[in-house]
Amino acid sequence: MFDVIKTYKECLDAGKTERECVRLATSMAEEAGYKPLEDFLNGEKGLKAGDKVYVTYNEKAMALFHMGKESLEKGMNILGAHVDSPRLDVKQNPLYESDGLAYLDTHYYGGIKKYQWVTVPLALHGVIVKKDGTKIDVVIGEKEDEPVFAVSDLLVHLSGQQLEKTAAKVIEGEKLDLIIANTPVEGEEKDAVKQNVLNILKETYDVEEADFLSAELEIVPAGKARDMGLDRSMIMAYGQDDRICAFTSLMAILDIETPDRTAVCLLVDKEEIGSCGASGMESRFFENAVAEVADLAGCKGDLALRRILANSKALSSDVNAAYDPMFPEVFEKKNSSYLSKGLVFSKFTGARGKSGSNDANAEYLAELRNVMDANDVKYQMAELGAVDIGGGGTIAYLLAKYGMEVIDSGLAILCMHATMEISSKADICEAVKGYTAFLTDIK
Repeated sequence: MFDVIKTYKECLDAGKTERECVRLATSMAEEAGYKPLEDFLNGEKGLKAGDKVYVTYNEKAMALFHMGKESLEKGMNILGAHVDSPRLDVKQNPLYESDGLAYLDTHYYGGIKKYQWVTVPLALHGVIVKKDGTKIDVVIGEKEDEPVFAVSDLLVHLSGQQLEKTAAKVIEGEKLDLIIANTPVEGEEKDAVKQNVLNILKETYDVEEADFLSAELEIVPAGKARDMGLDRSMIMAYGQDDRICAFTSLMAILDIETPDRTAVCLLVDKEEIGSCGASGMESRFFENAVAEVADLAGCKGDLALRRILANSKALSSDVNAAYDPMFPEVFEKKNSSYLSKGLVFSKFTGARGKSGSNDANAEYLAELRNVMDANDVKYQMAELGAVDIGGGGTIAYLLAKYGMEVIDSGLAILCMHATMEISSKADICEAVKGYTAFLTDIK
């Protein structure tokens, strides 16, 4: 348990963006014996049982395959999670000065309560790519001796009118600009603080203002994952939706022996904004990766690919809302998920009338119950909140379009989508145990 929790917290600290998560997962996979697909494409032996291969897309999505003893056409066991989280993104023309303060203009990403992002220490992560192709990694605000950044809020003494607004509008999107400097360059009459920022960027990273045009910079809460509670039973950290499922899925697949059915861990991007784009589940990234692996395994042609996908079984590994005693009115207690009660299975998600949901088959649920019980995995069944209150979605419906069996399975989280989310250490260990059982024992 202690090893799992230690590794998980280290993963959260090292992986605060989708790029960082995929880089970290690649490093961990290679240490466990996985090789990039290109190594097999350049060889002549193809893929056989026991081989470990991974495919990535632009450091934003990744699929790991541990080849099984059975023919790939009998299907795969797939753990699918996402590695993006709600955050603030820096715009393409972001840098400006206003009345002695330099700012970066931002555009929030995913579903956030905007008021939660003000007056908290923030860090800057991402990449800047220059015209010549040089890629510069940026991380500022995570080390103790580094500066942090912040979005300001109105002081309570002057906030009478502000506090009359609804929570959705008390802080508006265009007010989420990041304060990054206050010192002017001597002798500059106009935008002297902005010029100082440009001087620092040139000296530190050798970039110009125009290089923001080809940058991907993300603003995330600064600081490390922390134990929470006098009993240290919980973890408080940024980005646990859905990295808690991504990293436990990764830990599970990296630790198994050669399975009967090919085991897969799929880490994708863009789930928080609809799974769109080339790195999201809506793309053909995963399908193309399976096609390459299938060809190397001797399963040729489109019909074989369709059989592989249709015969596969998947867990859409994503978090569920933990029951919060402070807000009982939005939950239905007997069908809610709880901290420290194990892995969560959700037969359906969606909103209100199950809109946008994948609704898992009862036969598949029965098989999962049997495997979890046989492996002494603690689990619970839950919905996301009370009917008519709201809802949410995952990548489940996008996997289900291939005809495979899919169900949502993740962990209960308090304060989902907040700058800091809360999880249970006991649940994390049950997730690794449950995901391992799924990869090895589902037939």
